[in-house]
Amino acid sequence: MSRAALGTALLVGLVGLAVPAAPAAAAPTSAAATAVTLAASSQPTLRQGSRGAAVTTLQSRLTALRYDVGGVDGIFGPSTHHAVVAFQKVNGLVRDGIVGPRTWAALDRPVIPKPKYHHPGYSVEVNLTRQVLYLGRNGVVFRILDASSGTASTPTPTGNWTVQRRIDGWRQSDLGLLWRPNYFYRGYAVHGATSVPTYPASHGCVRVPVPAMDRLWATIRIGTPVHIYR
Repeated sequence: MSRAALGTALLVGLVGLAVPAAPAAAAPTSAAATAVTLAASSQPTLRQGSRGAAVTTLQSRLTALRYDVGGVDGIFGPSTHHAVVAFQKVNGLVRDGIVGPRTWAALDRPVIPKPKYHHPGYSVEVNLTRQVLYLGRNGVVFRILDASSGTASTPTPTGNWTVQRRIDGWRQSDLGLLWRPNYFYRGYAVHGATSVPTYPASHGCVRVPVPAMDRLWATIRIGTPVHIYR
């Protein structure tokens, strides 16, 4: 075979080898997808009842991001569950309380909420769209709590209020039991409840978990600003 013919044959062979690789090169992998894959390979899926070092890592990260986990103890209990749900709400994730690949990835690049209002002391903001409560201080979100507000038929009133009265204990209202209610407008209050679902479910008040209200109780007081918005 001549040198020219040999060169032509080699060129054809190289082109033939290159053709199958083109589709793979044309399918880019997004940064988000890569992050999810890396998170999935490095962290286990966690849910209520999980225990161990990975739970400690999760609790430490949520605490650093100001979510109310109730303490770092390596036990995925109800308070950690509600902290995960609150994180998922803020970051637009599925509100299932399960820490899988997407939640782990979001923990690496989280949304950092900011209060809408600036007060020199503590203030309470309730984001009805996200269904979370922010404890603000000096223009910074100091703590983030899982919350459930009023349904469409019994909505939580929006507006700017202050805590007007408080009850240190259970109050039996016409609509159910309220733990440590902080009333901000007429009979509407931010209070602890044994049921805080991932969606609006109350008769107009703002529910937070009972242990979360216990941790919040000493921080807010009569006169604390309360902002309710969508």
